[in-house]
Amino acid sequence: MSSVRTESPIRPSSLVDSTAQALSIKYNNLVYELSAAGRDIITLSLGEAFFGLPLPRFDDLAAHGLHHYSHSRGLPELRQRLAGYWADFDVPVDPDTEIVVTAGSKVAIYMVLLALLEPGDEVIVPEPFWLSYPEQVRLCRGVPVMVPHDVSVFDLARYVTPRTRAIVINNPNNPSGRVHTDAELEFVHDLADARGLVVIADEAYHEFVPPETPFRACGSFDPELRHTVTINSMSKNYGVSGWRIGYLIAHRTLVDQVLKINQHLITCAPTILSWYLAEHFDDILAVTRPQIRRVVELRREVAGQLADIGIETLPGSATFYLFASLGRSTLDSMEFATRLLRESSVSVVAGIAYGDSCDRHIRVSVGTESPYRVARGIAAIRDLIDATTS
Repeated sequence: MSSVRTESPIRPSSLVDSTAQALSIKYNNLVYELSAAGRDIITLSLGEAFFGLPLPRFDDLAAHGLHHYSHSRGLPELRQRLAGYWADFDVPVDPDTEIVVTAGSKVAIYMVLLALLEPGDEVIVPEPFWLSYPEQVRLCRGVPVMVPHDVSVFDLARYVTPRTRAIVINNPNNPSGRVHTDAELEFVHDLADARGLVVIADEAYHEFVPPETPFRACGSFDPELRHTVTINSMSKNYGVSGWRIGYLIAHRTLVDQVLKINQHLITCAPTILSWYLAEHFDDILAVTRPQIRRVVELRREVAGQLADIGIETLPGSATFYLFASLGRSTLDSMEFATRLLRESSVSVVAGIAYGDSCDRHIRVSVGTESPYRVARGIAAIRDLIDATTS
């Protein structure tokens, strides 16, 4: 055997090597590590709301083969429940052919992009965007076309080229909490019709909309699902983000393609958890909806607190996020978030994660802390802005 040393065969592909970590998850991993080491962190960075839920019991499901594989389209009983749920939002769905339930909405978006894109195809991604959209497009060898946050929806047509394949609409928006108007959504659908585009509608926060703010599902503009894909998750509305159950709704032609990817990558969503959600679908919503209303109200209160101390936010009323301006601070968003965590033990997410036009902002999440601790975190943000303003 030769003793000549060779270069290690473990070399990352250029595609993955050029992919950035998800910045919000990177920050939250650090928070987990600091908390485990005994440090008290005011956590305004997590992408979830903490709800009080009864401890799951599976005794009543014992006859269902809980520990085994289930249908790769998703448990039929859960698909039936989801179809009935979306009928209330004027989105007709065939549970047998137009839904795939999988291991979280994040992989659902990836599988849709993988099923749609040829190398070099473009996807329009308005800022501020959920931070995984561009990286997922790149991982599918597509080209994300980012649109600065101050560009109107009605100007999206000028970003369309012969290579454009899809537009991503995040409604309500993470991180701003903005809800699109009917006129904006109608324009997007007309643009999709005129230019032969797919509308990928990520509506994971649709339950987190205050009563006075109208919300209309993208799929209701396109009942035949000619060009609309709806992505959603049971994580947010049901307070079970760690269960990793999401789903997509689309025309059966696309669903059949996604199904192949799901079978090769995932096999099926977690069977035991799918059964629990199917059997307790309405019961869990009855528990979480009052808590959703409270966290949306807390968001409104925190928006008022920020305004009172002169911190502007991008327009929005939904979700449990606020996208706060750094004002005249001399720090960029990464520097600001790092110093805030190091010096004040408050975690937020740097705005640069949500697009280049967002580097003068930070995302503040109010879903996991008490109002008192949120207020302490807001005070720390104000103090650091004041300390770094020239």
